[in-house]
Amino acid sequence: MRIGLYPGSFDPITLGHKDIITRALSLVDKLVVGVGVSATKKPLFNVEERIAMIEEELASAAKKAGVELSVLSFDGLLVDVAQKHKASLIVRGLRSGTDFEYEAQMTAMNRKMNKDIETVFLASTPEVGFISSTLVRQISAMGGDVSPFVSPYVKKLMEKK
Repeated sequence: MRIGLYPGSFDPITLGHKDIITRALSLVDKLVVGVGVSATKKPLFNVEERIAMIEEELASAAKKAGVELSVLSFDGLLVDVAQKHKASLIVRGLRSGTDFEYEAQMTAMNRKMNKDIETVFLASTPEVGFISSTLVRQISAMGGDVSPFVSPYVKKLMEKK
């Protein structure tokens, strides 16, 4: 069984995240979506809300693809999380060349810590490649329309916040 891990903060999950996750489903038999928890960041949504959002947004896509989807939180080293959940593949989305430089460095560090875990980069599709959760939160906080960047479900949750 090929198990992949897609980590992120997902605060909130955007159409860009959904693009990468949906495409990653074709690469694995099981996809673990790891919601990173940081003691220094103040998220808009708590970890339980982010997990529920991801499950709601992607359960049907996973079922359609015949892939088991598991969503969980983590706060340790990514390679330790991957090893704990028997993931041999880390999936990372790339929006730009700047993302590649950062991700290539992280991949090298992860590979040095655990040579059995491979990282796969998926380039974002052009329609969503510019979206970031940080910018979506800023637009929302200033009363802007986030509907081009998140699903209607996530938009409603953001409006409640």
